Amino acid sequence: MDQNTSMQTKPRIGLTMGDPAGVGPELVLRALESREIADLCQLVIFGDYAILQACAAQTGLALPEVDLLQASDLARFPKSLCTSAVVNLQAIERSAFEIAQVSGACGQASFAYIQAALDAALAGQIDAITTAPINKEALHAGGIHYPGHTEMFAERAEAARWCMMQYSTEITCSFVTVHCGYAEVPQLLTQQRVLDTIELTHEALWKIRGKAPQIVVCGLNPHAGEHGLFGNREEETIIIPAMQQAKQRGINLAGPLPPDTCFVPWMRKATDVFVCMYHDQGHIP
Repeated sequence: MDQNTSMQTKPRIGLTMGDPAGVGPELVLRALESREIADLCQLVIFGDYAILQACAAQTGLALPEVDLLQASDLARFPKSLCTSAVVNLQAIERSAFEIAQVSGACGQASFAYIQAALDAALAGQIDAITTAPINKEALHAGGIHYPGHTEMFAERAEAARWCMMQYSTEITCSFVTVHCGYAEVPQLLTQQRVLDTIELTHEALWKIRGKAPQIVVCGLNPHAGEHGLFGNREEETIIIPAMQQAKQRGINLAGPLPPDTCFVPWMRKATDVFVCMYHDQGHIP
């Protein structure tokens, strides 16, 4: 970044600490000591400072100097400062859990970090949220029954339509269904859900890249159903009608294509984003 660029032009990014018993605290320490990240944004950690101290001692990683805040301090914390901050939520003590062990207490703590970051984002105190990994089993053990981050964010944002998208310069995928069993996927697929995912994907990529994206829609069944030979004609009765509606609205689409050939290198180069029908269809490539 240009040295003349003002700190005020940098976004303020919230980073949640994730599950205290997992890799999250280590990732936070590495983020805090990254010069590249510091040049790009002002980083605000939502977590427990004592856990970061313990992780630094255990791993030998540095814990850089940060501003230690309470949640109520963030609104007054100036973006012009060149330091990172930790919103110290004191949600859990280090003695309350074992590293790499599932714990309901850790699930509750990781949920508290996420909720605090969402509070700050909805109040306009941070510009975006990045999340360190959580453990869904720990969440449930702590009595918090969300399938994942996506559903938490959608609920707090009161989003009428939402989907998960994973973006990179190499490959981008969005998902019609996310955290559910495979047996549930065909029942969850509807024309409206597929159409919503396509439209949200189109809008998001347009904002990111400044132009209409080329979207490839994956089929659900092997060989994209082979004209009804495999599955219950989901491609013909659900996916294709949704695509036709999207095309009528000016969205650039191809498919539904067999997922085992969607992600070959030349297709990746020709495609801006893939709309996937279920979790692993898009996560694996």
